Amino acid sequence: MRERLRFRDTVLVGSMLFGLFFGAGNLIFPVYLGQMAGQKVWVAAAGLLITGVGLPLLGVAAQGISRVSGLRELAGKVGPRYGLLFTCALYLTIGPLFAIPRCASVSFTVGLEPLGLSGGAPLAVFSLLFFAATLGFSLWPGKILTWVGRILTPVFLAFLGVLAVTALLFPMGSVGAVAPEPLYAEGAFFAGFLEGYNTMDALASLAFGIVVIGVIRELGIKSPAAVAANTVRAGAAGCLLMGAIYLALAVIGAQSRGVYPLAANGGEVLALVARHYFGPAGGLILAATVTLACLKTAVGLITSCAETFSGLFPRVRYRIFAVVFCAVSFLIANLGLDAVIAYSLPVLMFLYPLAITLILLALCGSLFGQDRRVYCWVTGFTAAAAVFDLVKALPAPVVERLHLGVLLDLAERVLPLFDKGMGWLAPALVGLVIGLALHRLRPAKAE
Repeated sequence: MRERLRFRDTVLVGSMLFGLFFGAGNLIFPVYLGQMAGQKVWVAAAGLLITGVGLPLLGVAAQGISRVSGLRELAGKVGPRYGLLFTCALYLTIGPLFAIPRCASVSFTVGLEPLGLSGGAPLAVFSLLFFAATLGFSLWPGKILTWVGRILTPVFLAFLGVLAVTALLFPMGSVGAVAPEPLYAEGAFFAGFLEGYNTMDALASLAFGIVVIGVIRELGIKSPAAVAANTVRAGAAGCLLMGAIYLALAVIGAQSRGVYPLAANGGEVLALVARHYFGPAGGLILAATVTLACLKTAVGLITSCAETFSGLFPRVRYRIFAVVFCAVSFLIANLGLDAVIAYSLPVLMFLYPLAITLILLALCGSLFGQDRRVYCWVTGFTAAAAVFDLVKALPAPVVERLHLGVLLDLAERVLPLFDKGMGWLAPALVGLVIGLALHRLRPAKAE
């Protein structure tokens, strides 16, 4: 039995991981983090790398170690109903509710807004064309999508590489001279850690990990330990590349404050930087490559989400889900990039702690025999605490209108690290202690 992939296969799987994870959010959030963090960029980037690079890799490895057939089975270790609900919530989040609309809004922000085509009507026309193309590729995926994938990614990375190298060699300003925004001045590491939530890659690793695991098994690696080891080994190249891009973009974002003021979002920063170094041509090239990259990502997400939901609810055909998801994404994209990011944050603050604990429990499940009680107690305590993080991330007018301030005051008093966005950590540890104690007192068979 083979225990290790050949070098060529390792590169192939690493490339696949990079292609799966690198999308619109991977561009806009690191560069905006740099603008916000300023001289604290390295500390903030360390937090970003944990949630934006480390957790996705662990998420894929967790599925290999736990020998599950997919996300529903993995989350089902808590309970069958939870497995279904968590799977639906996760796919909707990385699909038509947030990630897919963001693909269109990022393309518009980077490509058309700098040309003066801002406002509702241009965004509506652009997003209509964008999702019409997305739906066309999703309904009839053929060789065109393969060609786009093979040609687009190298072209995009080549342009991004030229832009990054140029910006680093001829910086717009000194990172040390840029004062951080208040959030990053007080807790840069935790701010960067939470910024990694916005990439949604840890959630995506739970959704797409089984695809990578399947490829590794098809290449002849069978034992769970070997699958996990080869996943980490193959993913290291892809994740290191992704991490290097994150660091470069974060530094470029910080340097941009030497010329430009704080922007509204990362898409705007990226467009400003491209035009600064390469003029109008740079902006147009960046707009074209980002739009095509986002289109490819949207097609992949629509296809994945429609296939998943048609599997969960077989009475509804794949094509109906594809049409519905494209329509919903079109409507949400027309809220604009800032609104999509703002509305997604509360959901991510709730789902990410559940994803993190699920990944860690799956990785360490052999230590407690995959006892369902451990999963249940950790997940229950984590979910209860994550509700407060969700409330805190809601827009201030919503909190005031619903009179939720009293809940936030309570959380500030009883939850350690709540002010850092990590109020779920202590309750999760309490749930872990209870679950392990029950397992120790009354050992149960693996679920």
